[in-house]
Amino acid sequence: MSLYDELELPRVINACATVTFLGGSRMPPEVLAAMHDAAQNFVNIPELQRKLGEKIAAMTHNEAAYIATGAAAGIVLAIAACMTHDNPTARAMLPQTDGLRNEVLLFKSHNIGYAFAVRQTGAKMVLLGDGEQVTAAELEGAINDKTAAFIWFQGTFCGRGDLPLPEVIEICQARGVPVLIDAAAQLPPVENFWNFTQLGATAAIFSGGKDLRGPQASGLVVGKRWLIEAIRPLGNPNAGIGRPMKVGKEEMAGLYAAVKRYLALDHAARRERDERAVADWCAAFNQLPGVSAQRSFPNEAGQPLPRCEVIIGAGARLSHDGTLLALRAGTPSIETGGAVGRTSFHLNPMTLSDEECKIVEERIVTLLA
Repeated sequence: MSLYDELELPRVINACATVTFLGGSRMPPEVLAAMHDAAQNFVNIPELQRKLGEKIAAMTHNEAAYIATGAAAGIVLAIAACMTHDNPTARAMLPQTDGLRNEVLLFKSHNIGYAFAVRQTGAKMVLLGDGEQVTAAELEGAINDKTAAFIWFQGTFCGRGDLPLPEVIEICQARGVPVLIDAAAQLPPVENFWNFTQLGATAAIFSGGKDLRGPQASGLVVGKRWLIEAIRPLGNPNAGIGRPMKVGKEEMAGLYAAVKRYLALDHAARRERDERAVADWCAAFNQLPGVSAQRSFPNEAGQPLPRCEVIIGAGARLSHDGTLLALRAGTPSIETGGAVGRTSFHLNPMTLSDEECKIVEERIVTLLA
């Protein structure tokens, strides 16, 4: 009996995405083996953090790297490092930031829920633009002697009136302002490990528990050495703002194994597999009365992978909401990228095995045939 059976929790097939509320992703055997191996012995945690960071930095073509407990923790640590640099007195003050460079710039259109990690440090967010457009003059005018950093949240909302990222980096670099990229869900493509920093960003921050398939409680900060060195005294095992975001030896080892695995993957073959799954779904669902299905690209996070959009029309056997409820109520339960009150939902093959792709197809056909 598994733990979930003991707790009477239903098995879930995740056809939604690598979302946190469903546990992110599955760890492959090599990641689990690395975590198990690390758990067997004691180790000096700062030395382990440094040595693994050096290896990950070399593999990802970056100056330095730091393993965090997730992308949000990586944002907290990176923002805190931009405010304190190598000043131990400033580090001890946080989240009190009076007297520090404590303003963090971001576009109003990027003020999403994950921006809370910025405020958690005690920094003051300065929103630029009206949510539709930002000019270079607005960014230039917002930079002053209190500016600690600029943060860019990468996602499907980018590019709708924002200044292009290369222009943002150019303006900030000219004025000595670090640029941080929240790239939590921006793998794939694998090249994003180095694309943002080679563009000139100070650091890029990734989730370890999404497509990377490392531990869910892990994240990765890659970028300039000075920033990573400023992060180290803020994080575990040191007392301070990063202490509650403790990353253990197991998560460090698991993330390292996940990065090695990800860099070695045949990403083209993986994309072809997902394309086949979406094509099979579309072929099956387009035969159902009142239902149409189409390839949707890119996916919800802007990753270059396909999804299947299923549109429930007036002639369908069940309504859109009824279909979602029936999928969720079945055994196993199926979660989709859909919400009550809409007319379509998405199916994402990136989180599914081939067997699960077939189960999802058969369940929907049974419900709607």
